[in-house]
Amino acid sequence: MLGWVSLFTSAGTLVCCALPSLLVLVGLGATVASLLSAAPWLVTMSQHKGWVFAGAGLLIALNVVYVYGLTPRLRAAHRTCPSDDGGTPCGPAERFTRVMLWTSVALYGVGAFTAYGLGWLLT
Repeated sequence: MLGWVSLFTSAGTLVCCALPSLLVLVGLGATVASLLSAAPWLVTMSQHKGWVFAGAGLLIALNVVYVYGLTPRLRAAHRTCPSDDGGTPCGPAERFTRVMLWTSVALYGVGAFTAYGLGWLLT
């Protein structure tokens, strides 16, 4: 569940703050205007982008702690999912969770760079 929430919030940072800036940068200001008229809640999210990025960063950090810190200890303590993963669903599930985690990190990084770093870089 934490992985899905992290992915959702990091995608939210991308949609609220990075995508409009990127569209304006490439000359698609009319697209941004129509997007904001169709989804006016994006304006509110972008006004509070500090909180949005802080919340998404916290959830992603919690997910990193869960995937790399808590899960291996729980697996060892309860002796679930043998190390060879011969036919158990643990291997594919663990890979899927890690892919979701690093996709969230990548989306968050793109959103943070566009929201905070791109303006500074262009000036």
